[in-house]
Parts: sequence; structure tokens; C-alpha cells
Amino acid sequence: MLTPTLDPTRKTPIYEQLYRYLREEIKTHRLPENHRLPSKRKFASHIKVSQGTIEAAYSQLMAEGYIYSREKRGYYVCHLEGNVSLQQPRPAASPAALPPSPNPCRFILSTARVDTENFPFATWAKLMREILNGDRDSLLGPVDPQGDADLRAGIVRYLHDFRGIDAEPGQVVLGAGSEFLLGLITQLLPRQYSYAYEDPGYRKTERILAANGLPALAVPLDRYGMDISALEACGANVAHVTPSHHFPLGIITPIGRRQELLAWASHGERYIIEDDYDSEFRFSGRPIPALKSLDNNERVIYMNTFAKTLAPSLRISYMVLPPHLIQKYRKDLFFYSCTIPSFEQRTLALFLNRGHFERHLSRMRKIYRTRRDAFVDGFHEHWEQITLTGLEAGPHLLLTVRNGMREQELVTAASQKNIQIFPLSAYYASRSAPPATIVAGYSGYSAEVLRDIAQSLCAVWF
Repeated sequence: MLTPTLDPTRKTPIYEQLYRYLREEIKTHRLPENHRLPSKRKFASHIKVSQGTIEAAYSQLMAEGYIYSREKRGYYVCHLEGNVSLQQPRPAASPAALPPSPNPCRFILSTARVDTENFPFATWAKLMREILNGDRDSLLGPVDPQGDADLRAGIVRYLHDFRGIDAEPGQVVLGAGSEFLLGLITQLLPRQYSYAYEDPGYRKTERILAANGLPALAVPLDRYGMDISALEACGANVAHVTPSHHFPLGIITPIGRRQELLAWASHGERYIIEDDYDSEFRFSGRPIPALKSLDNNERVIYMNTFAKTLAPSLRISYMVLPPHLIQKYRKDLFFYSCTIPSFEQRTLALFLNRGHFERHLSRMRKIYRTRRDAFVDGFHEHWEQITLTGLEAGPHLLLTVRNGMREQELVTAASQKNIQIFPLSAYYASRSAPPATIVAGYSGYSAEVLRDIAQSLCAVWF
């Protein structure tokens, strides 16, 4: 039987060590196609870990398309296309960012999906033609290292009007994705700093920090967001938080906790990285002002992206640096060229500055609210056995199912209906997730399809 070397003293969780070991065995064909993996019970007994650890590793491998399950027969290795990679294994991707598996389900309730049906293609194409017919010399010339000036000005106006943030265009830095910008921040701040991140949370944050050789500390959440006592105890210099809509739990951090976070940052040379991803789609009540809007001591670095509001492929993200940090950025990191094509930046600048972005957001809020309601309605015959949370903002929610099934059993049952769902446990770094809880994104399908998906899930769960 397989006998991996697992080290409980390492920061990497045991389930992830096991996942990486099995993934490499499959990629190098040491575990061939259709090879049957050990049962969870026997494997757990053999390597002296819990069955939950085996289940978490198998779940991640299934989500990435390395293995598949056969009802009552076990887990088997999938066929992999292409050449075998002999490089060192990369860290496991979070379900929110997983590539499609070789044989994906027809319906994928991923939080990374966006609505493609209602993207304003006609408006976008018109603005693109306008840019192409404009000043072509400057369009093809060098780009400001911080990004297009008109786009940065439009972002600042939007942040003032909708997020309560007062900033200057000169404080904004554009980059191709939040991952790139987070990497810049780690180079901007002292190398001896350690970083706290939310547990559960967006696991890629931890991996970006680790890839930059920085200590990454998992801090648990309570009902209000990042636990301040745990944050103090871990000794971090920087806290990465999502206060306006926590991913994936959907927590909206109240004003009292926000003030506690700012008080924490005011002691010593500490900073808060506010990731405002997914904050735009709030379905009830007034919009929640950004944490940055309360910052009077220049301790908050604000980040956001157009990936969820427009399209992930657009790859335009931005950060707002405090004045003293933008000065340091220009001194130490101005050798970096802007990573976004001028053509795309200028098109987005027109889209933003002419009000198209605000109208698009308003329309998509209504569409996503309708889809959420339809998805929720599909479970109405089983209210007593399902708890739905994270409904106030979108476009995803959590389903806790009380039918006696464990998390992986729910995932496997859903796949029988050609539906791919994602376990909440994949977002936890160091603690156990609530039992039988699923993260379901509902942005990629119509209301009618979502209602059918919910009813199909009920058919295999109850």
C-alpha cells in the first residue's frame, strides 16, 4: 500500500502534504490510469491519520480532475492528457481558481464563474473602436508604470462615490491581477514582516506569501471577522482581510470590529491589506463603506479588481497605497513596467468614466438577486434539512446539509447529476470546517437552470 512521508511538524497541513504526494504519483504515472486508490478507512489506518484527512486529500484531487469515484467501488486515477511533468509540484489551487478537469461536469457551481450572457459586448466593442481610431502613437507607446492616468482618475472617482474612499490618482497602481499586486506589496514592505491571513479564506493568499518567502500565519475568524485576540497573539505585522464580504463565509465585518482592526494597525509599523473583492454585489441594505474610508493613519492598503464585476479574463486590478508608501513605490519599484496593455486600460477608462460601469453593476445586482432567489427556491421542499447562509451579498452562498452524508459524499452524489460543487473544507488552512457544508456559486447560470440544479441536488441528497 502507498506509504507517503508526512511531517506533522511542518506548517503545511497533513491533508495537503498527502494531496501533493498523490498528485505527483499520478502526474508521473507511478499511479497509472484507472488504478484504484486505497479506501479511506484502510489508508487512514495504514498511515495513522484520520479518515477526514484522507477525505480532504481525495476531495481536492477529485476537484482538480486527477481522480474520480465509482459509487460503492472507490476512487480511481483519471486519464491525463499531454506530457508528464517532472517539475516540483506546485501548491494546490483553491476551488475558486481551479482549471476545468479533463471531463468536467456540465454544471459547475464555481465561485470563479461570471455571467457571460449579460456582458455589455456592444458597448465594449464601440469603445474599443473609438480607442483604435484615436491617438494611435500614444496607444502603442510606453505605458505609465502605475497605469493609464484616465483609468486611475476614473477609479478614484468611483471609490469616492461608492466606497467612501478619498484618494488621489497618483496613489493608484494598476496590475494584471491581485496576485501580482500582492507580490508588489510584499516587496514594498520590510522583508522581515510576517503576514496574517483569514482562516478560512482565499487560500491563494497564503501561497503567494509563501512563494515570496514570507511567514504566512492563519488567523481564525469569529462571527464578526478576523479574531483580534488571535491576530495580536500571532505577532503579525500585516493583516490581509476581506471586511466588506468575507470569502467564502460571507461575513460583513461591523464597524466595531473595523475600528479594532484599525487600532491594531496603529500600534507599531503595522498595515492592513483590505481586499475588497466581491464587495459590489450587496442585495439588501446600504452599501458598506470600505475599511480604507475609516483610515486616518495611513495604515490601510486597499485592493480591488474588475474580475468579478466584468470578467476574470480582463486581468485588471488596482491598489491604493498610502501617500508614504506610494513615495517608496516610486523610489524602489518604479522599474516595473505596467503589466496591462494600454488598449484594455483605455477602453475600461471610457467604460468607467462615461457611467457604463455603474449601470452595468446596477443591472447585474438585479440579475444576481433573481438568480439567488431561484436557486434558494429550488430547495424549498427541504428547508428543515438545509441551512443557507451568505445570502445578503453574492454571488455565492453556503449550504449546510443535514442528511447524514459527509462533505465528500455530498460532492460525489452531486456529480451523479452532472453537477460539480465545492467543499467548504478546502478553504480552511489549520482548523476543521463545519460538517457537510458546500460553497456554491450561482452567477454562471440562468434562474431557471439554477432552480433545476437545486432540485437535482435535492433528488440525490434526500
